[in-house]
Amino acid sequence: MAKKILVVDDSALMRRVLCDIINSDKRFQVVAKATNGLEALDLLSRNTYDAVVLDVNMPKMNGLELLKELRKYKISARVMMASTDTREGAKITLDALELGALDFIHKPHNAIDCREESFREDLLRILAVVAESKPPVFESYEKIQADRKTTGQMLNIVKKHTVSVPGNKIVAIASSTGGPKALQSVVPRLPADLDAPVLIVQHMPKGFTASFAERLNSLSEITVKEAAEGDELQKGIVYLAMGGSHMNVKRSSGGRYLIHYTDEPTREGVKPCANYMYESLADSSFDNIICTIMTGMGADGTEGIRNLKAKKKVHVISQDQESSTVYGMPRSVALAGLSDQVVPLEQIAQEIILHVGLTIKR
Repeated sequence: MAKKILVVDDSALMRRVLCDIINSDKRFQVVAKATNGLEALDLLSRNTYDAVVLDVNMPKMNGLELLKELRKYKISARVMMASTDTREGAKITLDALELGALDFIHKPHNAIDCREESFREDLLRILAVVAESKPPVFESYEKIQADRKTTGQMLNIVKKHTVSVPGNKIVAIASSTGGPKALQSVVPRLPADLDAPVLIVQHMPKGFTASFAERLNSLSEITVKEAAEGDELQKGIVYLAMGGSHMNVKRSSGGRYLIHYTDEPTREGVKPCANYMYESLADSSFDNIICTIMTGMGADGTEGIRNLKAKKKVHVISQDQESSTVYGMPRSVALAGLSDQVVPLEQIAQEIILHVGLTIKR
């Protein structure tokens, strides 16, 4: 049976283009349309849909305001945003993901460009993931505040009980759908004196990762930045892969490790692809590599970790099914027999700290 889709957009032309694309795939059927958030709220309060494609800028009630209303009235809907890649657009998209949207697509500024095959493929791929995802669970403001307080307390407890872990270490994290919100439960729990650099590949298009890195940095004790070409890896810094390029680690002639981007085609249907990141560590001199696979559709990370484990000492932490928005990437790693630990989301940071240790103050 085709998945039932609600399309919300104030542009009649854009609605038509989106509906044509969605209805061209037998997996989906657009069963309702709305021209603004107010109309969509009325529909969502009376009907259930498998997924909602939601515009941001609309009259009467915009996309963000609709998400706030859905949270307020605890109406659980699987929402994908249609977002622009401007700096302001990226910020709004991140706000939408925090409010419960599951994923987003970069929507061209005019409807004609939406007829390009690449946009059609991306829309249908992301829509398929969102329609199969777990609906969002809304946490109260009080619980969010309590979690932030607990994060600080947990950091202090773990620090007190963490001993120095010998050797040269690196942490490499991969995530996709549900990742932005999940990473906000992991990165802010990492201490500034973590005894390793941290690499992250989060499947995101170009134009969004800089804003996401800034947001993570503002929430965290550890430093977070969008990785730039030639960045030298340093302990206590998180390097987020730039959207639209594959992030690798290469060794310089002086023995230092640097960020290097390559422009191969998509792999596993994504760019950046975590497989490249993992495989680039195979010839490194790191004594211990901590690989963490989090929520996301598909199998990115599995092949890379398998190839890496053939050459290096690797410890793999994968997120469990219960806490994953989409149990695809962690499931693939677990089924391949590559997981050393399967843990819930709230435990991931703690396990990373325990396996890496903290830098010793001199």
